[in-house]
Amino acid sequence: MAIVKAISVINKSDDQNDFLYWQNKSAQERIDAIEILRLQYIQMNKYVQPGLQRVYRIIKQK
Repeated sequence: MAIVKAISVINKSDDQNDFLYWQNKSAQERIDAIEILRLQYIQMNKYVQPGLQRVYRIIKQK
């Protein structure tokens, strides 16, 4: 998986195009994009642990 650097300058009024762009992508393509961003974030911040946080709650029942 190669990461390609790209920069583009847009007007604030073109912000709606971003929403339409992602609406036209399949669910798998959107998940893949989120995974790429997640991996980049983990690589940039060495104190971040990869994985999901787990929350346990004990509920007492009668």
